[in-house]
Amino acid sequence: MQIDASWTLFLDRDGVINNEIRNGYVLSWDMFRFQEGVLPALSKLAKQFSRIVLVTNQRCIGRGLLTTEGLEAIHAKMLEAITASGGRIDKIYYCPDIDSDSPCRKPNGGMAMQAKKDFPEIDFSKAVMVGNTLSDMQFGKNQGMTTVFIPSTKPELPFPHPQMDYRCNGLLEFSALIQ
Repeated sequence: MQIDASWTLFLDRDGVINNEIRNGYVLSWDMFRFQEGVLPALSKLAKQFSRIVLVTNQRCIGRGLLTTEGLEAIHAKMLEAITASGGRIDKIYYCPDIDSDSPCRKPNGGMAMQAKKDFPEIDFSKAVMVGNTLSDMQFGKNQGMTTVFIPSTKPELPFPHPQMDYRCNGLLEFSALIQ
């Protein structure tokens, strides 16, 4: 995959950065586990993309299972570990809403529009969305991004697939595709 420094990387969190908890949520830092290879991958990707943003649906807040402060505390520790290993995430966007029709909830484009507002130089045709659900893939496609599917929680999804441009076993494998 040919990219240059003008490209933006959009990442989902659960199932891409950390292990997803099936039928549950990461509600505290001690429940958070980085996916294998993520820290070295983020170090490499930080050198290749000018902007890296995280876009994550977090229904657990809307359901009253976690506070905004609790989520931000988890993210602060996550960012600390990523930075300590030479990686970076420039901004985190999350949608706390329960309703699937919420404009900020993926696959809807609200978080992409927030990122574009904060980083006006984002060109969605020069952006990659890495996620582990068809909702993530649709989010990317709706904005005109290149999509990369990580089959961490949906290994049964077929590839090739119209929503997926690439399929990689994890962020480390994806980082090896970038030139």
